[in-house]
Amino acid sequence: MQTRLRGLMKSALVFLLVITVQAVVLAQGRGRGAGGGPPAGVGQPSGTGVDRGMGTSSDRSNGRADSGRDTASERSNGRSDTGLDRARLQRENSQQADDELRNHPNLATNLHTTANALRSAYHAALANNPRLTFGQFVAATRLGANLGPTHPTITTNAILAGLASGNSIGRTLQNLGLSKGEAKAAQKRAEREIKEARRS
Repeated sequence: MQTRLRGLMKSALVFLLVITVQAVVLAQGRGRGAGGGPPAGVGQPSGTGVDRGMGTSSDRSNGRADSGRDTASERSNGRSDTGLDRARLQRENSQQADDELRNHPNLATNLHTTANALRSAYHAALANNPRLTFGQFVAATRLGANLGPTHPTITTNAILAGLASGNSIGRTLQNLGLSKGEAKAAQKRAEREIKEARRS
C-alpha cells in the first residue's frame, strides 16, 4: 500500500514538473513574438544630414515623434523648423562652394588667396547668413579689396552685412557711399576679374 502511494506521488510530481516547464516555454515564446524585433521595414535609416532618422522615429514611437516635433514647432513659433532650414541651406551652399573650388582650382590663386582660406572665410560668413551664395561671397571679397584702399568704409565685412540684411550688392555699395554709377562700375570690374580668374 505504501509502495503504491509513493508511486502515485512520484507520478504527480513528474506531471507537475512537465506542466511547469511547458508554461515557461510558452511564456518565452509569447515574449519573443511581441517584442522580438522591429516590424518589417522599420529600423532602416531614413534621410541624411539634419534629417537622418526622422522618418523611422514616427514608426518606432507609434506617431509620438511626429506629435513631439509638431509641438516643438508650435511652442517655438516655428523656430525649430527655421533652424532645420538654415542648417540645410548652409550645407547646400557649402557643398556648392566646394564644387566651385574643385572645378576652378586656380580661382583662389588668381584672386590672391588660397582655396582653404577662401573656403574657411565663406563658412564663417555662412554662419551669419545661410542664404549667402559662394558667388556673392567672392564678389564681396573682390569689391572689398578693390574699393577698400580709396573707400575705407567699404570692406568685405560691410558688404556681407548688407547682404545679410537683405540688400543687393549694388544697394549695399550705395548705402556705403558710392553713387549708383560708381556702384555699377565697381560691380562690373569685380565680375570681370572673377570671370578671368575662373577661366585661367
